[in-house]
Amino acid sequence: MSRIPCHLVDITPLCDTVFRIRLKPATPLAFEAGQYLLIVMDEADKRPFSIASKPGDAHIELHIGAAVAESYATQVLERLKADDSIEIEAPFGAAQLRNDTERPRILIAGGTGFSYIHSLVETLIALGDQQTTFIYWGCRDNASMYLRQRAEHWLTQHPALRFVPVFDTPIEGERQGTVLDAVCDDFVSLHDYDVYIAGRFEMAGTARERFRTLGIDEAHLFGDAYAYMK
Repeated sequence: MSRIPCHLVDITPLCDTVFRIRLKPATPLAFEAGQYLLIVMDEADKRPFSIASKPGDAHIELHIGAAVAESYATQVLERLKADDSIEIEAPFGAAQLRNDTERPRILIAGGTGFSYIHSLVETLIALGDQQTTFIYWGCRDNASMYLRQRAEHWLTQHPALRFVPVFDTPIEGERQGTVLDAVCDDFVSLHDYDVYIAGRFEMAGTARERFRTLGIDEAHLFGDAYAYMK
């Protein structure tokens, strides 16, 4: 783990509630796809965010959802707007990409959990990976699916990739329901898959319980939330 000063390159709104942050680290950050960093607000306040960029990129990319004034994430955005430098600590997490396997993958994101998936897929494409990989991304509505065009463009770069958008709100021609319902409806068994998941803690906990009924091998279920759950 290293502490690294970073310069703010830009803040870009991706939708009404999600912002892309790009940071330029003073020294290169060595990390694995799927790991996360801590934004250092002060010594007693360090806030975790998934790294959305892939290893080796010049900039560190984050996707920060800031829907509520004075929220945990909004405070980070306001800090960056007021001072274009900040310190990070990284890397953290044990849910990094395992690409030394022939097992097919299922990548599952809820909301801005897509930032975690973004790093995994960008890395797989850069590596020329050809393993069958399913992406399930659940959002409230179309506007909240802030990088849908990026995900759809991946299909042209990764022939074995399948993308399944799922929405809480009824949208004509789109899959409706929860992202976990979609996965459980589509697979009879998860035993032979590597499954990666990012979203709210309660989503990860529910996923593990439901996936057990589909025979998940928990040694192949990856999500940072599980480090904090029994």
